[in-house]
Amino acid sequence: MYAIVEIGGKQYKAEKGAILRVDHLSVKENEKIKVKEVLFLHTDKGDTIGQPYVKDAVVECKVVKPEEKGEKLTIFKYKPKTNYSVKRGYRHTYTVLEVVSISQEKPKASAEA
Repeated sequence: MYAIVEIGGKQYKAEKGAILRVDHLSVKENEKIKVKEVLFLHTDKGDTIGQPYVKDAVVECKVVKPEEKGEKLTIFKYKPKTNYSVKRGYRHTYTVLEVVSISQEKPKASAEA
């Protein structure tokens, strides 16, 4: 079973036990978050495509590292004959998530009196 989820405007393939490096989120370590923006769900019974999201599908993730830095990127700007050059570095921050479970919850029947 796997799902395609949307976190921070980007899409990720989530399988049980998979590690996801997503853009930085404001969460604490060992916190559990539920992602309800499931775009596609593959199960033994078949595939479900969301319009735009799959109804009642939830992917539960545990925060492994709340903040992790990526590799360093070097930005170099240069203009010839003008004595202009700028060298800068940049490291993007990520949050590392572990997928705990993928489920499609059935809506609870409302109690009618």
